[in-house]
Amino acid sequence: MYVPKEAQPKQGKATAKARDGEKGGKRRIVAQNKKARHDYAIIDVFEAGLVLSGTEVKSLRQGRASLVDGFVQIDGNEAWLHNAHIPEYSQGTWTNHSVRRKRKLLLHREEIDRLASKSQETGHTIVPLALYFKDGRAKAEIALARGKKEYDKRQTLRERQDRRESDRVIAAAKRRERGTLG
Repeated sequence: MYVPKEAQPKQGKATAKARDGEKGGKRRIVAQNKKARHDYAIIDVFEAGLVLSGTEVKSLRQGRASLVDGFVQIDGNEAWLHNAHIPEYSQGTWTNHSVRRKRKLLLHREEIDRLASKSQETGHTIVPLALYFKDGRAKAEIALARGKKEYDKRQTLRERQDRRESDRVIAAAKRRERGTLG
């Protein structure tokens, strides 16, 4: 079936950005650190670029990575991602990367200074939350965080369970209401 060019949907970066409703375009998440959100109270979130080798990028594009043991450290006015597991690229040869090497994070100087000063405070740390691709570039979402106590974790779980229960009750009431009206 022939469709005139004017009637065809436009393609390109502008429509992808508009569709997503986000300034920087669409995010394709590769890895998330869900445990970090459970173990830490997130204070501030930053987006950082990653300095990667070619085989690391190819391995990430296959959707293989883990941030479970990862942490960020400020060393000599540079931010480094430690212990992030990016497995070797399956088609790689002798050019393959080491799996748990430290990777440089690309941040603005003010962001690095702010993270360095805040992370020096007692109980504060910098944790990676996610690895993703945005406009074809690998990015890391890192957060300044404070460790939670055990009772804080239980309180968070209880709040989440209460919210689910209330949503369930509201949904059941709406279903009953629709049944009586119809």
